[in-house]
Amino acid sequence: MKDIRQNELKAVSLPQLKEICDRLREEIFCTVSVCGGHLSSNLGVVELTVALHRVFDFPRDKIVFDVGHQCYAHKLLSGRRKQFQTLRKEGGISGFPKRSESEYDCYDTGHAGTAISAALGIAKARDLKREKFSVIAFVGDGSFNNGLVFEALNSLKILGTNVLIILNDNGMSISPTVGGTHDVLSELKEGNAVSDDVKLFERFGLSYEGVINGNDLDALLPALERAREQLNSTSVLLHVSTKKGLGYSFCEQAPLETHGVSPFGKRAEQSEYSAALGEELTALAANEKKIVAVTAAMTDSLGLRNFFQTYPERAFDVGICEEHASVLCAALAAEGMKPYYAIYSTFLQRAFDEIIHDVCGQNLPVTFCIDRAGITGADGETHQGIFDLSYLAMIPNLTVAVPKDIGEFRSMLRLSASFQKPLAIRYPRKGTDSTPKPVEIGKFEILHNTVSDVILFAAGENCIRLADELHTRALREEMDFTIVNARFLKPLDEELLASRKEKYVITLEDNVLIGGFGDAINRFYLNSGKQIANFGYKDAFIPHGEINSLSAKFGLNGEEIYRRIRDFYARG
Repeated sequence: MKDIRQNELKAVSLPQLKEICDRLREEIFCTVSVCGGHLSSNLGVVELTVALHRVFDFPRDKIVFDVGHQCYAHKLLSGRRKQFQTLRKEGGISGFPKRSESEYDCYDTGHAGTAISAALGIAKARDLKREKFSVIAFVGDGSFNNGLVFEALNSLKILGTNVLIILNDNGMSISPTVGGTHDVLSELKEGNAVSDDVKLFERFGLSYEGVINGNDLDALLPALERAREQLNSTSVLLHVSTKKGLGYSFCEQAPLETHGVSPFGKRAEQSEYSAALGEELTALAANEKKIVAVTAAMTDSLGLRNFFQTYPERAFDVGICEEHASVLCAALAAEGMKPYYAIYSTFLQRAFDEIIHDVCGQNLPVTFCIDRAGITGADGETHQGIFDLSYLAMIPNLTVAVPKDIGEFRSMLRLSASFQKPLAIRYPRKGTDSTPKPVEIGKFEILHNTVSDVILFAAGENCIRLADELHTRALREEMDFTIVNARFLKPLDEELLASRKEKYVITLEDNVLIGGFGDAINRFYLNSGKQIANFGYKDAFIPHGEINSLSAKFGLNGEEIYRRIRDFYARG
């Protein structure tokens, strides 16, 4: 496929434009089958993206993609076709918009709900500088549930600027879209809406246009041209309906399963923590009627489908509303329920205030099940779960657990059922299973004990695995050191820490160094005379790439750690 630029899109006939859509769809499918990525969401917006590039003048005009995972056709149309084969690979192009990558990407995105706020800011800056261009927010119906969207709409009249909001409505986020906003949009699509539904948007200062078939260029192009003209006098909400996964029947029939995919033919070598979460919660809920499960539009990704089917009255998907979910859990707990909030590490960041004030401030027994902790790989900066130990460790009343494997995770979940305080359990996506053994709050586990002046504390499965590899290598050189599974960051096992006589201490964590596990060990051993080496991630945002490569590059480098072990061992 040759490069396609906007001047070509503006010049070709409508049949030729449809052929371009077919070629783009094929290019996206072929690339994602090799690189992995967001498949069905991108297949569904090809016509809409092509129509936008035909009607508007990018990069002079600006487009902000909400979340941004649906920007693949945009990248192909903006001079990045030759780089597209490097999608989500280390050193290649990102699966999300990146200002550093192209002038066509005016704003970095990766979490839902930010596009309208960003578009308003760009438009207001344009007005203040007396410039002339259009600003577009490209928002999915899943993101439209997010509270930040309504904060942005609330300020539309206050800011007094004009933007075009493209509402791409396919009835899905990652899971099917739920909630009152979804119901309103569904009524509009089905033609059953009353005038008040449309007036709701108009009262925010938007001219509502829709519902347009977003996969039909014959309908899309004139609708976008009308919207562009309206921007001279008002903000516009253009409501379009698209088919997620369009063009490939298995994607259309399974949009949830093909939302994000691994390279085709790649087999999983490890089990997923999410499966264990679903199994354990479902089993625990059979005996404990107070257990409820809460998720923010991630039911299947977090392993909760069976729980939702088994206990529908105790299962709540609130849509992409992470802050609301946290307060909901706090209030459920305040009334005697036992909430489990399953969420990705990087998305829990959005609920930081609610964790502090609503859950921990009231010392309520909410259990946070924090998936995708540590470096997650190909989705890049906005999806690396490398900050949770730091932002959770500072919060009073919160116990923070880091299982060494899936078996220990199961044990922690079983322990949590009777634990009456806030608890956070953080874990990577994949791991090794084992037989569950009893776990005690705040107690470490000595995995290998020896007479040596070197002790290594490892927090989490990836660090335990690295410690084991380093130990095997050390034994070949007739060196030895003690290995401790530091399975609780908070509280620390102060009794064990105080009892250790080793002179040299090494800490490993799948988290940024600042404020994390190593910092906690440093504070405990302050003025003890021990020499400590902390290994974790640098003070940086970690880009997309392969997990092991990124981990080594950004701070958990086996060679560097081994050199420090050998240096400590030699000092005796």
